[in-house]
Amino acid sequence: MHRMESSTAGPKRSRRRAFTLIEAIVVIIIIGVLAAVVAPRVLQYVGRSKVNAAKASMASLRTAVDLVIADLGRDVQSGETLRSLLWEKPKDAPDTWQKGINKEADLNDPWGNPYIIVVPGAVHVDYDIISYGADGREGGDGDNADIIG
Repeated sequence: MHRMESSTAGPKRSRRRAFTLIEAIVVIIIIGVLAAVVAPRVLQYVGRSKVNAAKASMASLRTAVDLVIADLGRDVQSGETLRSLLWEKPKDAPDTWQKGINKEADLNDPWGNPYIIVVPGAVHVDYDIISYGADGREGGDGDNADIIG
């Protein structure tokens, strides 16, 4: 025969421990402090990487301009833009002329502002390519500083 055992203790309760409000507040404060310490450092590296990207891009643009100038058989003229040299076909370009860049977006710096070509150059004898930095205005410090390539 089957014996039925009676359980006087009742069903076992599983005790699930949850976070208390104090523990949740402490975790949020710790995350906030870490974010306040880490965020400026991360943003500093983002700014530096954009400056380095602008310098590399200007070096590529300078090479492209030099190739187009050699193709045209003349120097950069005052008032010419990178767009007129590298994207649009100059009036005096031979039939074999090809665009100096693949994408029109390459004419902009990492902040989305157009690169400027200055004739004659202050750093280079013939011309300079300039990015006015994050603010897009001449002058400035830090990320807003002008970059000449």
